[in-house]
Amino acid sequence: MNNLEMDLSSNGSPVIIIENIASQLACSPVDTKVALRMDEEDELRHFREHFHIPKAKDLPPTDSTFVNEDENCIYFAGNSLGLQPKKVKTYLDEELDKWAKIGVHGHLNGTRPWIFGDECIVELMADIVGAHKDEVALMNGLTVNLHLLLLSFFKPTTNRYKILMEAKAFPSDHGEETLRIEDILAVIEKEGDSVAVILFSGVQYYTGQQFDIPRITKAGQEKGCIVGFDMAHAAGNVELHLHDWGVDFACWCSYKYLNSGAGGLAGAYIHEKHSQTVKPVLTGWWGHEFKTRFLMENKLQLSPGINGFRLSNPPILLVCALQASLEVFGQTTMKLLRNKSILLTGYLEYLIKHYYSEDKDNPEKPHVKIITPSSIGERGCQLTLLFSIPVKSVFKELEKRGIACDMREPNALRVAPVPLYNSFHDVHRFIEILGSAITSAEQTADTTAHS
Repeated sequence: MNNLEMDLSSNGSPVIIIENIASQLACSPVDTKVALRMDEEDELRHFREHFHIPKAKDLPPTDSTFVNEDENCIYFAGNSLGLQPKKVKTYLDEELDKWAKIGVHGHLNGTRPWIFGDECIVELMADIVGAHKDEVALMNGLTVNLHLLLLSFFKPTTNRYKILMEAKAFPSDHGEETLRIEDILAVIEKEGDSVAVILFSGVQYYTGQQFDIPRITKAGQEKGCIVGFDMAHAAGNVELHLHDWGVDFACWCSYKYLNSGAGGLAGAYIHEKHSQTVKPVLTGWWGHEFKTRFLMENKLQLSPGINGFRLSNPPILLVCALQASLEVFGQTTMKLLRNKSILLTGYLEYLIKHYYSEDKDNPEKPHVKIITPSSIGERGCQLTLLFSIPVKSVFKELEKRGIACDMREPNALRVAPVPLYNSFHDVHRFIEILGSAITSAEQTADTTAHS
């Protein structure tokens, strides 16, 4: 069996697979041969060709003395902004040409009529988040959708008036350690009778911790709470089954793991059980039933469920960018992508622990601590790394060497190998370059200390 076809959640672990391949090759598990073999066996590797991989020399902070002229950068920043799918420009050009040639008639003509642009691709998005087509809408930005949904679901009463959420949710940069599911469930049990809405992230943006969505949902609903999730770091990253889990509402952006470009069209979800009972507090004309939308009779015929929350006609240029990415997802499954992701991130974890774990015999040696949970069921692509030396210096040295990742104050580096376009060799190269960056950062610190 192809190692990358294994269902890692039941048949194996990244460590076992890595060490088995090393044994087959008669080499060390940290040898680059292991990375190259895993890339050879990766049946999803061709998806990398669907994306523009930036050249290291083109990244603004790169120092040309550290990179080869035609070398690709190592892009581990998909948790912040995904890479551009190659079809984006084609689809944008199609709509710009249509606008130029037929003007207003583009609303009802072409492969993606502007009036129905979002509806042309909503089913692809629904598949990614595990929802029914009529439970998902593509609209606005994440923050707007979050406000729209909370306005409608948060109905405080004398007895139920609280919102339960993380103390350090975005945009805080304080970086507390991960939360135990047992503690979350205990708070729900203790406080649930006074909680109107539970709002958690699916994957925590700072630590990369994946929360147990079905258990939190079940516990909250058993106490009579509405349960919603911000899926900004979960959509396109981990397997989601929003409908089957019974999640009441959710929303997400699409420019991270869903690769729609900065400020891309966001998504929102309401479970079908609320389709006739939950109404938007803020309404727009696009929430009006299509069959009478243009009669302008000044009488709102609200579409049921999430479609009634739509405010305005879809921005077709944003639809184009999102379509280009969703079509790539549509050629595979989240289960297959997740299997690769588990091994890809597990390989990164394996190499970090091998080279950069704290050395008790040499406590002065720079080391790296991973604060993202080690359990594969409690994380997605991202590992958050803490450094024993100033992270700003390490980050600066990585940037010089053509590495794209993400630094968070006070001392964390977020690193996210994405299965659609990152390779195992990318991971191995990153680890090699990280060693060079740490050495240079340490030397700079020593020089500064003695100057």
